[in-house]
This record gives sequence, C-alpha cells and structure tokens, in this order.
Amino acid sequence: MSDPSAPTVLVVDDEANILEALQKVLNKEGFEVLTAGNGRRALEILRRQPVQVMITDLRMPGMTGDDLLKAVKAITPEVEVIVMTAYGTVENAVEAMKLGAYDFVSKPLKRAAVVSAVRKALDKQVLVAENRELKAQLAAVTKRDIIGNSQVMRATLEMARQAANSSATVLLLGESGTGKELLARYIHEHSPRVNQAFVATNCAALPESILESELFGHEKGAFTGAVRARPGRFQEADAGTLFLDEIGEVPLQVQVKLLRALQEGEVEPVGGRTTSVDFRLVCATNRDLTDEVKAGRFREDLFYRINVVPIRVPPLRDRLEDVPLLADHFLRMYTTRHAKAVEGICDEAVEMMANYGWPGNVRELENALERAVVLARGSVIQVDDLPPELRDPQAGHGRQLTFTVGTPLEEVERRMIMETLKFTRGDKRLAADLLGIATRTIYRKLESGLIRDESYTPQKSKDGDGKGVIH
Repeated sequence: MSDPSAPTVLVVDDEANILEALQKVLNKEGFEVLTAGNGRRALEILRRQPVQVMITDLRMPGMTGDDLLKAVKAITPEVEVIVMTAYGTVENAVEAMKLGAYDFVSKPLKRAAVVSAVRKALDKQVLVAENRELKAQLAAVTKRDIIGNSQVMRATLEMARQAANSSATVLLLGESGTGKELLARYIHEHSPRVNQAFVATNCAALPESILESELFGHEKGAFTGAVRARPGRFQEADAGTLFLDEIGEVPLQVQVKLLRALQEGEVEPVGGRTTSVDFRLVCATNRDLTDEVKAGRFREDLFYRINVVPIRVPPLRDRLEDVPLLADHFLRMYTTRHAKAVEGICDEAVEMMANYGWPGNVRELENALERAVVLARGSVIQVDDLPPELRDPQAGHGRQLTFTVGTPLEEVERRMIMETLKFTRGDKRLAADLLGIATRTIYRKLESGLIRDESYTPQKSKDGDGKGVIH
C-alpha cells in the first residue's frame, strides 16, 4: 500500500523499459511513481493530480521534451523538472534548463544520479515553498492599510486614486508622521505598475557622500571601496515606482541628475555610461519647497518637474474623528506582535486620545498604542497606560486647525465647533463664548446632526401647547 504522504514523481518516456526501471528504483526510495508514455498523457496526469517532480526524456515522438517542459511550466510551474538526455553532451540539457528545468541526467541512467537529482529537486521545492510562505507572512505583517473615514482623508484618497491611474509625478506634502510613504504605496498599488517593484528611499537618511551612488548606481572601481558594480534605486525601480522621501534634503549637485532622469528617462551611474530607465516617481517632503526655491536650496526647474500632482496629506489633528479607528487598528496590530491579551480601550482613554493634538501625527499615535499595549496590566487599556503628555489636562492648549484652500465654509464651521467643544470638554456655553456665537447656534447644529457631541442628549419639555420642545 502506497504512502499518501510520499512525494509523487512523474516519469515520461516513450520507452517502456525505462519507465519500468525508473519506477522500480524510485519506489524503493519511498516515492510514489506515475508513468506516461508521451507528453500528452503526462499533461493529463498533471491536470488531474499533484506531482512534485517530473523526469522526462527530451527526444520523444509527437510532443518533444522541450514542448512538454514549456507546457508544464505554464500549467503547473511549481513542478520541478529533470530532463534525460542520451547524447553525452549537455547542449540540449542546457537549453532545457533555460526553459525552466531544474537539472538533467544523462543516459545510460545511473541509479545514484537519478535519486540524487530527485531529492535535490524536492529540497528545492520545499525551500521555494517555505520562502513563498515567509514572504506571505512578512507581507501580512508589514502591510499597512490607510485607516480613516473623515471627509478630509476620503478626499485625499480620492485624489491619490485619480493620480494612480496616470504616470504623472506625484508630490506628497505634509508633516512628519502623517503617513506619506503609506500613501505612496497606496498610489503604486492602485496603478498599472502594481505588479512591479516599489522602491522606497529616504533621501535624508543617506549621507551626501553616498546619496548619488545609492540613487544612480556605480561601476566597479568608480571610487575607493567600489569593489563591484551596483545598480541604483532608479534601476531597481525600472518598470515600477520609485518613492523619494524627504526630497527637499537632496543636495543641489544631485538635483541636476534627478532633473535629467525625469526629463530624459536616463540615469548615469557613477563611473558608468547613461542607461535608460522606465519609472514612475512619487516624492514627499515636509518642507515648503517654494521657500527652498527662493532660498536657492532647491532647483526651480526640478520643483516644477516633481510638482505635477501635489497632494497634501492631512495632519492627524485635522482628522481627529479617525483617532478611534486608528487606535483600534494599532491595538490589534501590537497585541498580535507582542502576544498580549488586550481586548480593548476604555472609553475615557479613547476620549482622551480624541481630544489630543498629536503633534507627532499618526506615528505618535502608533507609538502611544504600542506603549499602552506593552504596559497594560489588564485586558483593557486604561488612562494610566497612555503616555504622560496625553494625560496632561493642558495638552489641548495651543491646538491649531488648518484648512485647504477651497474647503467648504460649512465644513470649516463644523470642524471649528467640534474642536472647540472637545477643548471645552463639552461645555457649550464656554465654546460659544470662545467662538463668539450664540449658545443656541451650537444646540441647533447638534439637533440637526451637522456636528456631534456624545455628551449632548436632547431633552424634551412641554410648551404651552403641550408639544415637545427640544432644548
């Protein structure tokens, strides 16, 4: 009785004696063996049941071994293929390996060589499967979703989606910690280049002395220590997307080469010749590049080249309604990463986070949640688990709101009232005094649903006509 867990080897040859001999040899080694007298029969078997390794002759009537190999790699690319050749030369086998074969054995066949080739092919298949699984796990761990349902974030994502469908250069503007790299990946993942490389480079993290080499590559011997040629980030991003974070930190001499790469689609490695590259560029900066241009620190022509589609990434203080969603996301992320049995966040802690200005933006919120998960003593995060600056009652002082030109006046008013209510902890009279409006105006907007305040509950009383009046 065969072992259902044994690896399956398919042997393909038009000579019955070879099929019989290989079946006996491989059965004795503990393999499940299937046989086929021609290529078409082999394909029928491959479509019907899983096979780990296929051994096939190259010279067969009808479908040749090369044709079979091409079909196998198209139908079941995970199958490792070993080819048999009877001519004592390796030319035919080498051609087969270029088509995707793993190894070859020469006729007359030797038992040890066949068994060794099959075992090595199985070992490779296991390693490939493990590598694929590890990559999938890593992608699951490192993949970061853009969390947010606020109007300003929805508008930002809509603009990013529209830009993604083109090949235009995108400039992401915003403070540190707002998630510019995450948005750059979002653009790449919604673009026609999604199946190609996304290469991210933080220009501020690379010393000026090696920045040019890192971006454009270098040839062997181009400078001291260049013991071998190395492609740059532009070449790594060929056919894909290149993300240059903190582009405002790039020195002027490198900006010249950046401009040429954008204008001509060509890069010149240090010590090498110009080569063509096809890339989509997304840049980001937390600087005001117009001020940098005026100060002579950033080339005006390069600025206009990268400022084709500018997208401003909102700071977290401008979308505080997204804080509970983000907090829940980071809670689940770090309870898994640190194996902590933390199930939620108490209402008071959520309210405290929603009332904080977050000068460090989403990055600061993420760090705060990781700290809280690590330090939590129970199954629910409490106020005492949050960083001290969040628990400071003066944390809300000095909070600023910024609005993009063109923001509807109704939205500006709504956010101003909501943020002022958060600052006054629901004291509507004080909020009205600070805003210079009537207290009744705030109640009217609460009643209409234009603004939200969880501390407000409509009250009914009777007027002279006996009808309910909400105060």
